[in-house]
Formats: sequence, C-alpha cells, structure tokens
Amino acid sequence: MAWVASLPGRSGATPVIWDDSIFLPSPDADGNLLLICIASKDGKIRWQRTVAPGNEVGGKNNMASPSAVTDGKRVAIMFGTGNLAAYDFSGKQLWSRNLAQTYGKLALMWLYGSSPLLYRDKLYVEVLQRADPSVYRHAIDDKPRRESFLLCLDPQTGTELWRQVRKTDARDESQDAYTSPVVRQSPRGTEIVIFGADCVTSHDPESGAELWRSGSLNAKKSTVWRTIASPVSGPEGIFACLPRTFNPMVAVTPGQPGDKALAAVAWRNTEASSDVPSPLYYQGKVFVLNGNKQKLICVDPKTGATRWSGHLQANEVFSASPTGADGKIYCIGEAGTVVVLSAGDEFKILSHFSMEGTAARSDAAESGPILSTIAVANGHLFVRTPRSLYCIGSHL
Repeated sequence: MAWVASLPGRSGATPVIWDDSIFLPSPDADGNLLLICIASKDGKIRWQRTVAPGNEVGGKNNMASPSAVTDGKRVAIMFGTGNLAAYDFSGKQLWSRNLAQTYGKLALMWLYGSSPLLYRDKLYVEVLQRADPSVYRHAIDDKPRRESFLLCLDPQTGTELWRQVRKTDARDESQDAYTSPVVRQSPRGTEIVIFGADCVTSHDPESGAELWRSGSLNAKKSTVWRTIASPVSGPEGIFACLPRTFNPMVAVTPGQPGDKALAAVAWRNTEASSDVPSPLYYQGKVFVLNGNKQKLICVDPKTGATRWSGHLQANEVFSASPTGADGKIYCIGEAGTVVVLSAGDEFKILSHFSMEGTAARSDAAESGPILSTIAVANGHLFVRTPRSLYCIGSHL
C-alpha cells in the first residue's frame, strides 16, 4: 500500500485520475452529495465540495453512483438527484444546474447510475428512464411523464446545446438503463453510442440526431429488461451484454454511410453473458466478466468465438467491471478479492490479492459491497471500497 485515504461514504463510482489529481463523488453522513479531489502522491484530500443534498439508497445503488469526468481543465459530476455541476482543478465551481427541476426527477427503479461523457469540449448526459414515474416513489413530482434523452451541454458554462429525445417501444422497467455513453470512430466520423431500452443507437455529436439503430434486441419483449452493463466499441463493431446473466453478448455492426441496413447483429455469444460488469475491449480482444458465476470469458471480436474462459476461484459476486493494463486484467469482487489475470491467449490467473490485512473486508461487510472498477494510473492501482481509497504500488 502506498497510502490509504478515508472517504465519508459509500459509492459505486470509479476514481477518475488526471496527472496528480483524483476525483470521486461520495455522500456524507448527513446525506449531502460531495465531489472530492485527492492528491495521488499521498492520498491527502485537497478539497471537497458539497454539490447537493438528498442522498437516497436503492438496493446496492445510491445517488452518488455516477463517476466524475475530466478533460484536464475542469471536472464535471452528475448525481442521481439530477444535480449536475462543474469545477476547475482548484475547486472553484464553474456552474451548477438541476436536471430534475427542468425535466422531472430521474425515474429509474434502482436510482440513476449513468456517468457523463466529456469529449471535444462537449458534455454529454444520457438519461434512459421510465415514462411513468409514479411507480417509483423517489421519482414522483409535479411532472406526470418522463422522456428519455441524450443531453449535450457546454462544459465551461453549463449552457444546454441540444437535447435529443430517444424514443423506444420498451415497456415498464425495460425502459430503465444504468449504462454510460461511449465514443466511436467510424467511416461516418465520430459517433456517440448509447445502449438501453431494448436497443443500441448512434448519435451525431454535433446535433444529437440519431444516425442508426439496432433494435429488437429484447426479442421476448420482457418488461424487466433493464440494462446495466455499458457497451464498448472496437474496430469490429459495438459490443453489448444483453441484460440478465442468461442473455448473450452481441456485436452490432453499423453499415457504411448510405447503406439501407444501418445496423445489424453480426454475432451472438451465449456463453459470454454479463448482467452488471461492462465488457472490456483490450489488446484486440473482448473480455466479459460474469459476476454472478465468477467467470471471465475472452471473445474474438471478429467472429464472436470464445477463445478461453475460466473461473476466478473466488466465492463472491463481482459487480465492478474488469480493467485492462500492462497486459493484465484486474477484477475486484464485492467483498474485496482482487484477481489478476493474463490478457494473453489462454486463461491464466496471475495472482489473487485479498484485501485482508486492510479494513476493506470489514468495510464491505459493514458499509456495503465494493462496486467501483479498479482505476490504473502511473503504474499504480486505485481501489475504492465503501469507506476508503487505496493506492497500491511504489510511493509516487
């Protein structure tokens, strides 16, 4: 351990690192929602700001689940209350607004969990939610209906640049998505891809206009097809794990500009399933973590064939997404077991790193599960537990 920093509360958000600054949200004991900046060299808190009140808990989730996002000039944070704000690196607030006041409280069963996307001086916020908010106690207000949308703002001022309503024929809880938007480079240029509410869609980053859609993914029209795992993009297409652990992973391949068939499912892999962890595209392979079965699967992105799979040899649920770095795959379980595997051409566990000997295991047992993905920067691992942030590696 290089250092350990104490945190005021539990969150599933992943630490975001830029140079020597680490940004992460957290609730405090009074239910306030904070943005915290920590020095990566020693773990000392540089500053923390109260963004909004109103933390709530829904299952494993709470209002501080979305990760922050930064471009090295400013850092933006979104909370499940609808509060969205941006700060400079000194902790000065640039702007703040509440999307719930404008568009209604966010209507998802297990509370909002999508992280924003900051790309080329535009801030994108995905909201895929239930049209009828009255079924969720925490979403009831004076606005009777909800729209799902992709929102684009100026990250320096918070000014709304556009809002694209995302239509769907999904029903009931299947309208809910906890996924985050991703950037894709294609023959059309840059696209913003989002997954949820029974389909994958691509959007023009300048206008929000829908460029293509891959629908009918929810073939049985299930009403509980809520989507948690975010999509990932590679040269071969977009890879998405359909909800629940009994549904397959699919590769969506958009056509060339001008094609009538704008998007199609190129392949399905029924073995590579994941309900919560997002897949990882790394070193020309797709890695899928089935967190309930403690199984990691390596998939050929061109054909969808399983290259290898194996059990993590850990008896706990894995909800955090796998991380790729230094030719290795890092996975962390809800009780604090870290499994390090080779990202090579065969299943090979390199080590188990148990958080025993630290407070992490008792921390998880007392305060809730570990949900944050391991972050990597400057040769160090940054591991977030409910009450602590650990830096593993040589001293910086």
